[in-house]
Amino acid sequence: MKFKRVTVKKNERGLLLRNGDFERVLQPGTHWLFDGIDTLRVETFALEQPAFTHGLADYLMAKEPEVVAAEFVRVELTETQVGLRSENGALVEVLAPATRRLYWRAQVDVRVEVIDIAESAEVPAAVVARLVQTQMRQRAVAGLAGVLQVQVSEHGSGILWIDGKVERLLAPGSYAFWKFNRNVAVEAVDLRLQAIEVAGQDILTRDKVGLRLNLSATWRYTDVLKAFTQLAKPAEHLYRELQFGLRAAVGTRTLDELLENKTVIDEVVTAHVRTKLAAYGIELDGVGVKDIVLPGEMKTILAQVVEAEKAAEANVIRRREETAATRSLLNTAKVMEGNPVALRMKELQTLERVAERIDKISVFGGLDQVLNGLVKLR
Repeated sequence: MKFKRVTVKKNERGLLLRNGDFERVLQPGTHWLFDGIDTLRVETFALEQPAFTHGLADYLMAKEPEVVAAEFVRVELTETQVGLRSENGALVEVLAPATRRLYWRAQVDVRVEVIDIAESAEVPAAVVARLVQTQMRQRAVAGLAGVLQVQVSEHGSGILWIDGKVERLLAPGSYAFWKFNRNVAVEAVDLRLQAIEVAGQDILTRDKVGLRLNLSATWRYTDVLKAFTQLAKPAEHLYRELQFGLRAAVGTRTLDELLENKTVIDEVVTAHVRTKLAAYGIELDGVGVKDIVLPGEMKTILAQVVEAEKAAEANVIRRREETAATRSLLNTAKVMEGNPVALRMKELQTLERVAERIDKISVFGGLDQVLNGLVKLR
């Protein structure tokens, strides 16, 4: 006879195999095994890692139910079930549907919560809280690839799509959805006022002048579900409508009309786009043309026109002032014609102006001679 001594530690379990077949589970301690004509082998498992991933797992579940009940936590999920596995009270793994596993009943307290996902794709709120509390765990939760976690901001909304169909609208908050057996997606939507730029639009006016325009608009969603169920990409649709409205405003007017009334483009584009978007849950708040760029030769022509207009205005003002000055002189002459005193005052004023420009004056014949020699009105 030949005996074989095997020691199993307190934090281990042993699997006794005779000729490769399972015989029994060895508990901690010293075991004497008769090693005769059969081949004995003992495989030990550290209980710090509770998952039993041996190739005999399926055999034990099928043929050794008593051993499984005594030594393992058994997990068998259907196609519509998921499992939340916790170790010592902490969530460590999300088990996918149809999972079949064994976990040792020993050092680590393993529990599996089974959730049916056939009716709803939404993860219960209590489970969502456990998934997001990563700071309370020493390691990351495994299997989170099967869960879609979503944060909807305070100023936004979320559109829930399940298998290509709009399910519902999500209010601000935290959500999670099972991705198993279904295609789940959430599209975030900003409900605040948004800006859109339509830049570099080359458009011909009615009189065939090419203009390049840059337009800015502000808009918001008024009905998110209506917008996304009727339009594949609402923002792109708005951009195209702004382009069409801009062409309608510029292409039907001459350059002079556009320059005389610069707000006509804003008014026409606003009216056009608001009418088009009313049925799509989108509201246009405001439209404004930022820049109107003219061709180089047109800039030169307009500069010449402006220069000529300003020159003409200057000539008109000059002629008006000359006419007013002449009229004033004529009125002064009429007053002095019949008033010797006024004439004398004018003569003295003239003498004063002349004297201001001369350093020295020699007078012969008295003041009357000076005045008579300088000014003769009659």
